[in-house]
Amino acid sequence: WCGFLRSLLSVLVSPRMAGLRMDFGLLLEPLGFIKVLEWIFSIFAFATCGGFQGETTLLVSCKGVVNKTVTAAFAYPFRLNTVVFSAPDPKRCGGTWTDVYLVGNFSSSAQFFVTLAVLAFLYCIAALVVYIGYKHVYQQNSKFPLTDLAITVVTAFLWLVSTFSWATALADIKMSTGASIIPGIESCKAPGTTCRFASVTSMKTLNVSVVFGLLNMVLWGGNIWFVYKDTNLHNQSKRISQSS
Repeated sequence: WCGFLRSLLSVLVSPRMAGLRMDFGLLLEPLGFIKVLEWIFSIFAFATCGGFQGETTLLVSCKGVVNKTVTAAFAYPFRLNTVVFSAPDPKRCGGTWTDVYLVGNFSSSAQFFVTLAVLAFLYCIAALVVYIGYKHVYQQNSKFPLTDLAITVVTAFLWLVSTFSWATALADIKMSTGASIIPGIESCKAPGTTCRFASVTSMKTLNVSVVFGLLNMVLWGGNIWFVYKDTNLHNQSKRISQSS
């Protein structure tokens, strides 16, 4: 991304900036149309993951308390080990209730996924500016297509890695906020204390974020061919095949 943006800036500050030629027809071609889809899907990817907020709820019965609701609110970037359940009552069940934290820190996978989506979003904007306004410069300067190709290949690979990393983390998040957490809560094992799992916020939006990650991976992977066609590598191979 950085190399492409630096090249873009060098174009914008050069005398050739006066050669701005707006051509929105490129958006109907595969190179531009796919870039628009990548831009849109990257928005959905970081919005569905980064905007999530939820809570898991238990029903606790102990000394002087019957079916009291205790909650633990969690959100992106999912550092669950810092999330604590609320106390059942001011007396904390006669002193038998200690602070109960969720288990796991999944911030690295979540932040990797969201950061990639944001960077992809910004890169798509820069690329569309070049495609629409400076397509002639893009075609005349061989560095632009090659840089675009390199970024597209790397981004497709990063979408693969980040999506599967985030999908694995999401499965662990569901385990760490579901009914299976009760056996690990020491306060629920105190004499006269019982805990029942009540509910957890639906994670459908997080499931959707994984889907958008996969779609982005497919889009960027498929776009490699269309970017490659604009490079000297494709032109050279084409000339070789024609001469042979």
